[in-house]
Amino acid sequence: MESCILPCSFQYTADIYIHWIQETEGHPPVHSFYYNKDQLGLQDQFFRGRTSLFKDQISRGNASLQLTGVEVQDQGRYRCHTSTMRGNKDSFINLRVDAPVSKVNMEQVGNRIICSSEGIYPEPDLTWSTRPPSNLNLQNQTSIQQTEQQLYNISSSLILSDSETDLIYICTISTRSNSRRAALFKTSKCF
Repeated sequence: MESCILPCSFQYTADIYIHWIQETEGHPPVHSFYYNKDQLGLQDQFFRGRTSLFKDQISRGNASLQLTGVEVQDQGRYRCHTSTMRGNKDSFINLRVDAPVSKVNMEQVGNRIICSSEGIYPEPDLTWSTRPPSNLNLQNQTSIQQTEQQLYNISSSLILSDSETDLIYICTISTRSNSRRAALFKTSKCF
């Protein structure tokens, strides 16, 4: 999984306190830094081993947080609280997580075409079309399952038309961040 940087800056003076908090129910502590070192005793278990500050840049006013192994559950609003002799400052960052469509699988099984993809977020859309365009009623059954990691797996099966031959069937799976397609050429069977 990816890593991301949540930006935060402040006016540096000595005796800096940095607290990162996730603005969800219970405000879980994400990362704390004071007395010139990380203070992770109260860090929420969910973030353990996945957060770090850019220590060499704190004296330049950089309190940005690096979050590794980003999951859908990390999505939401974060608060960066800095406290120095010059006063306190709160910055808010909204983290949005996307797992784009990476691959569309397509196979023909008997008189059906099955189109599927997995590990997507947010919930994807799936559409069928043909080339050349036909006025066929593309009867399909689509199912969507959500994994423990809150990612989506999608699968759709389409019954092939007996009347139409030499059609290319196209399956397109899309989310807000991207879309991918796969195509299958229906051949006429001769016995």
